[in-house]
Amino acid sequence: MLTTGSALYVRLAYMGGFLLVSTFAWTRISLFQLRITRRARSLRASVGDVFEESFELNNLSRLPRLFVDIRNESTLPAAAGSRLLTWIGPRENRTYIARTWLIRRGAFPLGPTTLASGDPFGFFMRRLRIPSKNSLLVLPLIIPITDFPHPAGLLPGGKVLQRKSMEVTPHASGVREYVNGDALKRIHWPSSARRGRLMVKEFEQDPQSEFWIFLDAQKNSQAELSIEPPRFKDNWIFTRRPEINLPPSTIEYGVSLAASLAHYFIEQRLAVGFVTDGPVYTVIPAERSERQESKVLETLAFVTGEGNLSLASLVDLQSPLMPLGSSAILITSSVDKDVILAVDLLQRRNLRPVIILMMAHSFGGPEGSEYLAAQLEQRRIPVCRIYNNVSLAEALAEFAALHRLQENRSWHALPSTR
Repeated sequence: MLTTGSALYVRLAYMGGFLLVSTFAWTRISLFQLRITRRARSLRASVGDVFEESFELNNLSRLPRLFVDIRNESTLPAAAGSRLLTWIGPRENRTYIARTWLIRRGAFPLGPTTLASGDPFGFFMRRLRIPSKNSLLVLPLIIPITDFPHPAGLLPGGKVLQRKSMEVTPHASGVREYVNGDALKRIHWPSSARRGRLMVKEFEQDPQSEFWIFLDAQKNSQAELSIEPPRFKDNWIFTRRPEINLPPSTIEYGVSLAASLAHYFIEQRLAVGFVTDGPVYTVIPAERSERQESKVLETLAFVTGEGNLSLASLVDLQSPLMPLGSSAILITSSVDKDVILAVDLLQRRNLRPVIILMMAHSFGGPEGSEYLAAQLEQRRIPVCRIYNNVSLAEALAEFAALHRLQENRSWHALPSTR
């Protein structure tokens, strides 16, 4: 009896050892000749869009795979694409679509991707990490704007401003010799043929007013409320799209407002410039082309509330280069008198300021926004108040309607002359 029991235990030990060795060997080859490919229709999207990505797993081996666990380890918030695939036959391809609701701006790598597989009993597991090859650029959220105050600038068709422009305008002022870096479209071929060397045209600025957007990204003026990031179900695309809300942060509200205004003005064929310091001092000269909107949105995708320059400093640096009569839209959450200083600098140069003031106390910041807004309104400066958790489209529409009503009242209050 003892001998029979010993033989049984020995057989069981051999079987256990054989099982461990075979499962280990199975695990070692479980990812052999497996290839995964990720494809996206576009590597550029906006907050609120649905990003679609195709995952294709190819089994190039003659051996089947019991299961393959695909993990999308991208830093993209709420990134979809992780999937457990079972029983992948020899030479078989598996494809599926992953849809991600974009809720945060910035650049996000599409990966890395981790493949994991093992033996049927779960004794061993092998993982293969595949680095990312592409990145997704998520542009800021653009809200629909139907109207916004348009302070009158210099009359179109007036004298051309005697100031050189780096861009092509309808006002050519002369020619000069070509230098490295000049665009080929600026070459004046008749002058080049006469002089025997390349000559390029010089242009002057358009006499119409420009719209300049100043985004205050100074670190000391920002406020933010802590909130848990939203969580979406994997099958949300088949039920109902989740509602997108901006984080309760002044810099996020400011970025979205700047992007929306740039989009609105360029749609109106108006020249738009952009200035910020978040955290790098950036100036985008005023243009009215669609390319200008792309430059502004791409810049805003990386803006952070870590700037060092105050709003008055931004205005002081850029206002001397702005055409007379232009409008300056100041987007800020500051409660300091620095905002009033910036307004004074603009008015001294015959520039028209419009303030979009994010009420800091509603974002968990200091008090003082209401008092600052009242001071600005006493100076007849248009002020649009933005509170946390309000519809930006409605707030801007109400501001535009109120501004137009006040202008009509002021016009009717003027004494009539005969």
